[in-house]
Amino acid sequence: MCDLLVARGTTTDDGRTLFAKNSDRPPGELQVVEFSEPRLEGITRATYLDIPGHSAPTLRTFISRPRWGWGAEHGVNIAGVAIGNATIYTTLDPRDFPDALTGMDLVRLGLERGRTAEESLSVITSHIERFGQGGSGHDPRGPRRPYWNSFLVADATSAWVVETSGPTWMVHEVADTWALSNRVTLSEFEFHRHPRQPVETLVDPRLESSRAVLARRPVSMLDVREHLSSHGMTADGWDVCMHNDVQVTASSLIAALNAHGEPEVHHLLGNPCGGNWVRLRW
Repeated sequence: MCDLLVARGTTTDDGRTLFAKNSDRPPGELQVVEFSEPRLEGITRATYLDIPGHSAPTLRTFISRPRWGWGAEHGVNIAGVAIGNATIYTTLDPRDFPDALTGMDLVRLGLERGRTAEESLSVITSHIERFGQGGSGHDPRGPRRPYWNSFLVADATSAWVVETSGPTWMVHEVADTWALSNRVTLSEFEFHRHPRQPVETLVDPRLESSRAVLARRPVSMLDVREHLSSHGMTADGWDVCMHNDVQVTASSLIAALNAHGEPEVHHLLGNPCGGNWVRLRW
């Protein structure tokens, strides 16, 4: 489970694009936050695949990732691109597909190789086409649990939604604001959504809460921070700040993206309702 949102600069209180994500993971799974430093790539070993390098050095990137994997739940690069992903369920069963690139792998590849949101978007979609999605998005010491992904990609001047079902994907440019959770949000992609997914109880209360925050304009960083810490959407803890026996919020990020200068990034590990936000120093 995850919740993401973006508010482009035309809708915020200071003209910067705001990007945010809560990463929800199984209880007890640790995440690490770290810099991926620039490197000249030969072969990159992603979680399950070797990926050829590309001609330019990678970008300095701040990421949060499960300790067992290579890919990132979310992150921001020095050029001011922010990316995060969320699990979505479709009529196509991911268990039938071989190990390939996970959604987290695609997040990290997009961040390391894209200087703009559009470049990162191209990295994600071209790698889906070339290598495919597949492989468990959970600790390989446990049950194999693959899934498909939606992505939110943003910089100071544009923002994009990507929703996928195996090798199929659809892109939408965000005009002002958008929120993602663990369901299809693009109307043109809705026919892919798994009809038995209980979105009414597990997903929609969180998604509608995110949309309500984005509708109260201008959107501020304080609004977003409070939202990532919020509870009370359901009786059994399926909230934006998640605490239950199945999923807990493990890592959170808020990025303010401007056209000139380094992005302003705030992050924390653990539940945001009880944690201390740290401002990143580039």
